[in-house]
Amino acid sequence: MSSPSADDLRRTVVALHAVAEHVMSGPQHRDSGTIRLQVTPGAIETVAPPAVRLLGDRVVGPGGEVVLDGGRTLAEVGAAVGVTAGVPVDLYTDHAELGPDEPVAVSADAATVVLEWFAVGAAALVTFAPEETPVLWPEHFDLAVTVDGVNYGVSPGDGFSATPYAYVGPHSPVDDPFFDAPFGAVRTWDQVPDAASLAAFFTEGRQHARRD
Repeated sequence: MSSPSADDLRRTVVALHAVAEHVMSGPQHRDSGTIRLQVTPGAIETVAPPAVRLLGDRVVGPGGEVVLDGGRTLAEVGAAVGVTAGVPVDLYTDHAELGPDEPVAVSADAATVVLEWFAVGAAALVTFAPEETPVLWPEHFDLAVTVDGVNYGVSPGDGFSATPYAYVGPHSPVDDPFFDAPFGAVRTWDQVPDAASLAAFFTEGRQHARRD
């Protein structure tokens, strides 16, 4: 997987996170009562009405399509695709860095890389835990499942790490050197670059997280 510049990736992740929360999850929660999003081939999508798709540097909704070129604020992006932008209300306190009145622009190349990383994560999670449905959560903009009190997922980068990474996060602390981050175990995307190696990391994490 090719890598965009660190600055382009960081700016794009911040922008995509804001779109996912304000233009997708917030309107969906108001209309359908859920904040969950899903990763599909080449896209991030709502799971319930209103139907909104994030396709790299484009957003498609019930009212139209818009390119995220910096010419519109989040509120204007929402209006252009037929929804009222805004975060889910009274559910969590961690939100995207951009607010509704800030312009949103992404690098098309970086956005493609982010979607590719989520696709790799989705394939790995389905292989690792076929009984679970991977969820893209808007508060942290990560794709994850929970199995037996342990979170398994992938992030395109955040306040913990500017580099995209995968993680295994037990809900309760485990005294094991495998868990090398404050919230569990982490591997950067160059360490687990494909679905097979990523699924193997999740499997190894499950073995280390067992307490029996």
